[in-house]
Amino acid sequence: MRLEGLHHITAITGDAPGNVEFYAGVLGLRMVKKTVNQDDPTVYHLFYADERGDPGSDITFFEYPGAARGRAGAGMVHRVVWRVSGEEALSFWEQRLHAHGTDSHRSTEGLQFSDPEGLGHELRVVETTDDPLTAEHPDIPEGMALQGFDGVRAYTSDPVASRALLEEALHFEPASQSTWEVHGERRGAFYAYDAPPARTGLQGAGSVHHVAWSSTMDEHAAWRDRVAQGGGRPTEIIDRFYFRSIYFREPSGVLFEIATMGPGFDADEPIEHLGEGLSLPPNYEQYRDKLEKTLTRLPNPRSAARA
Repeated sequence: MRLEGLHHITAITGDAPGNVEFYAGVLGLRMVKKTVNQDDPTVYHLFYADERGDPGSDITFFEYPGAARGRAGAGMVHRVVWRVSGEEALSFWEQRLHAHGTDSHRSTEGLQFSDPEGLGHELRVVETTDDPLTAEHPDIPEGMALQGFDGVRAYTSDPVASRALLEEALHFEPASQSTWEVHGERRGAFYAYDAPPARTGLQGAGSVHHVAWSSTMDEHAAWRDRVAQGGGRPTEIIDRFYFRSIYFREPSGVLFEIATMGPGFDADEPIEHLGEGLSLPPNYEQYRDKLEKTLTRLPNPRSAARA
């Protein structure tokens, strides 16, 4: 068994309208699902991805309006790494981010920047046979678009403590003393550690809540068994309607999820209209009237782009 790279990365925002503007507007991702946090249905869960909402391109946010700024520390992911097509794409993004008031830093490894709430990102040119996972945006040429995740970087002072779970239970392959790679039949990603800053991390706006890895439906239960046998403490399988999930913390403290590649975001709305309205799993429909009155009003980024 091999995990199919990253499934999604979930972070926190205190400003859903600003979050939509940055990720769907500036970065050109498609909002593929506007729903609620199923563990706290009073707040949004927003999903941005490629045109079809494929696993491997999906960055998501819980909105807690007005949440204080967080900061990454030991046991937390501090950077999301994306793939782009080449050096021309890096130059395109350097200019586009500057035009939208976002500072960036170009290096031999790629282009680094942060979102308006401080969540770190990096764009890299990556040689891979994986299909590019891109979204359509009128201001972003197809060849310049983000192509899905390449990996994530987390903070820990002891990478060795996580080695057994990563290598023996999850079948990650070591690439260095602090970096691992995983690749299934269709897609791969890396997981890397950096030394933590002196300050303790704080969960809040601009911080990553958890990282999800992709499993086929058929192997999902077996992955839960492997995690448990490897010393992890996985939850029971939870049906999230759009996918099924198990959660556990790896030894550094980062919250992992293993999520299934299906049923998918078109389970309750057609592909061509993903993210346009509030989507609620069947067992949450009873709350629709209340939620539509209380949730923050959000723009439809596709309608704005067509205007």
